[in-house]
Amino acid sequence: MTAESIRVRGLVQGVGFRPTVWRLARACGLRGDVRNDGEGVLIRVRGSAAGDDAGVSGFLKRLYEECPPLARIDSVERRPIADPQGLADLAQQQDFVILESAATAVHTGIVADAATCAACVAEIRDPADRRHRYPFTNCTHCGPRLSIVAGIPYDRARTSMSAFPMCPDCAAEYKDPADRRFHAQPNACPVCGPGVWLQDAAGQPLDPVVLGVEDAIAAASRFLADGRILAIKGIGGFHLACDATNPDAVAELRRRKRRYAKPLALMARDLEVIRGYCRVTGQDAALLSAPAAPILLLDRLDSGGTDRVETSADDAVAPDGFRCALPDLESGHPGLEDGFRCAPPILRCRGAPPWPLAPDVAPGQTTLGVMLPYSPIHHLLLADWDRPLVMTSGNLSEEPQCIDNADALGRLGQLADILLLHDRAILNRVDDSVVRVMAGEARLLRRARGYAPAPLALPPGFEAAPPLLALGGELKNTFCLIRDAQAILSQHLGDLEDAKTAREYERTLALYLDLFQVVPEALVVDLHPDYRSSLIGRDRAARDGVPLIGVQHHHAHLASTLADNGWPLDAGPVLGILLDGLGYGSDGTLWGGEFLLGDYLDFQRVAHLKPVAMPGGTRAILEPWRNLYAHLESAGGWAAWRARFAGLEPIERLDAKPLGILKTLIARGLNAPLSSSAGRLFDAVAAALDVGGEVLTYEGQAAIALESLAAVAMDRVGDGDGYPFARSIVPTGEILDPAPLWDALLADISRGRPPEEIAAAFHVGLATALGTLARDLARRHEISTVALSGGVFQNRLLLESVARRLEADGLRVLLQRQVPANDGGLSLGQAAVAAARVLSNDSVD
Repeated sequence: MTAESIRVRGLVQGVGFRPTVWRLARACGLRGDVRNDGEGVLIRVRGSAAGDDAGVSGFLKRLYEECPPLARIDSVERRPIADPQGLADLAQQQDFVILESAATAVHTGIVADAATCAACVAEIRDPADRRHRYPFTNCTHCGPRLSIVAGIPYDRARTSMSAFPMCPDCAAEYKDPADRRFHAQPNACPVCGPGVWLQDAAGQPLDPVVLGVEDAIAAASRFLADGRILAIKGIGGFHLACDATNPDAVAELRRRKRRYAKPLALMARDLEVIRGYCRVTGQDAALLSAPAAPILLLDRLDSGGTDRVETSADDAVAPDGFRCALPDLESGHPGLEDGFRCAPPILRCRGAPPWPLAPDVAPGQTTLGVMLPYSPIHHLLLADWDRPLVMTSGNLSEEPQCIDNADALGRLGQLADILLLHDRAILNRVDDSVVRVMAGEARLLRRARGYAPAPLALPPGFEAAPPLLALGGELKNTFCLIRDAQAILSQHLGDLEDAKTAREYERTLALYLDLFQVVPEALVVDLHPDYRSSLIGRDRAARDGVPLIGVQHHHAHLASTLADNGWPLDAGPVLGILLDGLGYGSDGTLWGGEFLLGDYLDFQRVAHLKPVAMPGGTRAILEPWRNLYAHLESAGGWAAWRARFAGLEPIERLDAKPLGILKTLIARGLNAPLSSSAGRLFDAVAAALDVGGEVLTYEGQAAIALESLAAVAMDRVGDGDGYPFARSIVPTGEILDPAPLWDALLADISRGRPPEEIAAAFHVGLATALGTLARDLARRHEISTVALSGGVFQNRLLLESVARRLEADGLRVLLQRQVPANDGGLSLGQAAVAAARVLSNDSVD
């Protein structure tokens, strides 16, 4: 008798892996058992004949080929069973069975929350199904995971579903290996599971029967059609929702939320609705429809749904008792029954183009952030909507998203008219992920729901890396655990400048350490002395008596790109172009436009943008005009520019500012730190063109506006038409100086060149300067690979332009894909640098 123990590691719990093993083992004529434990899945099998290995090998081949959709096999280890007791146990097995989970040391992962699968959607739409319109329908192929889990192994008792004992029907599904709900931990139905209800902002319940509809979700849809703002409890937190085509509702949502300019995310019923507003490629459609169901940034259609055709009431299509209201009809507004007003209609009329989005959805943007429904609540809510809903995070601007009913009543009661609540506890806040297709591939801008906390395999050479904890940066924070040659990144946690976010950060950190049973042998922090994550790291290191490793901000960006691309530990250095808002440099100054020659262990700063003052310090981050003045002052002096371009609009705007104070700050070096920041250069150009706002309300606002403006005219500006940059050699390396661009840019403004062409010429000039300098540095240092990272490279125009130029020069280009190029990927780079130093026995701080 052949007998083997097969250890499977990876994302193999809570995804229907054991029933797949059960089904395939029986099909291959094997006997034995399978169970979950802390390391993953343990399979014991015996073949049908002595010495017969073909059955086991065929079983494993099929297991790889027919792996469940949410599972990921990282490794399979086969060992013969030789001990007498093990052989005796297997000899008694007359079939293949599934055993209860074993509580052992944790070495497995948790699967991310997954969008509702097609089979579950079909059930909630089927009037004959017992889960018809049940908003918590799920199976092993979909539903909540991280958001409801409290421990590993991932069993119901360790989730928030432990509060809901299963009814006999659900229990039978749960126990049947042939059922797709076998050990689906959130399994439930209307008889035994969580419920959903409506209440107003004062906490008073609203009865759907009184409202004349069948349930709370149908009533919520009517309230949205009536122009109301709803707070909706979802999988990983609350959303604030309203009709995206209702200008008054969208404007009011912005006012209440205090989110005055940042684009609002949209959710649409299906791809057909999205195609009415955006260009959707096959790749886009696959990303939107994938289990991760992220927010995807898509190009708006030129028409943008701005045109409507008149039609007649006879052409109206309005199911479920709704009358179609046609605002273009002179005959008046038909309205809806039960006193609800419909403006515009829930379903557009046959043949009509999309209803125009409210101007405040994404002002000045050429892209829209759109997602498809990813929970039964969303599918039911949007079933009758032929236009998008705004679906933005349920919080005040920059605060963490609400996850608790009581907290939502306290914090969202002032923001929403109605709350759609349920009683399944959200144990872990998980925001929506954001993806953008750039340079032909999907690249994460925010890694959260659908992706976190799926571990990332560390590159070759890191197999012996000890357990580590990297605490990330200050903005767009994530932290990273190193364990078993894998990196476990937290979901996006937000900006730690906010006290509530910082408290949530510490709570989530404690949860992950417990969940994955990691005891870090070293802690890793950014060099910035005042980052809250660094302060937490220093306190924890002192308290726990473990070493503290400091990693320079842009070195972490570089290492993050290397790790994301599987760059081996001993593969040698690359040239990194790291562009962002700012990071604390190893020389104590502020960096942000860097060329680093380095690997995981170390780096050398070989070039950078010319440092320019930030008059007012953090005020310069919020007020782009300060950066414009500082750049002009640095590029020949404000007085000379004022004399040469007297009367020019940007000069006149600056002349009305308190420039004398700024000049004094710069001259005396008071609260005007020098910075090589690429982000501040974008701000200065945006200020010259008067785009992005006088005072910024969110990070990157001016740069995003500048990119949107340039996108309109990139095809009208040739590669040789970009604005010039200068280069010079200094003791610290080579300087890339933007001073020459200002003469060309201001001259173009004076000649009346369209602003979009000026923005495009800036992008082309910067990409050309970066590519040329990188090519020369690579040749000088005999480097063949260039890595691009930093938040500025979320700009698709710049990223693709620089990458194209580098590849044309024969250089290999590494771009980030699995983790963000912004500070959301910083913790991975910190962890990789620290692991490399520990493995090489480098000293730590």
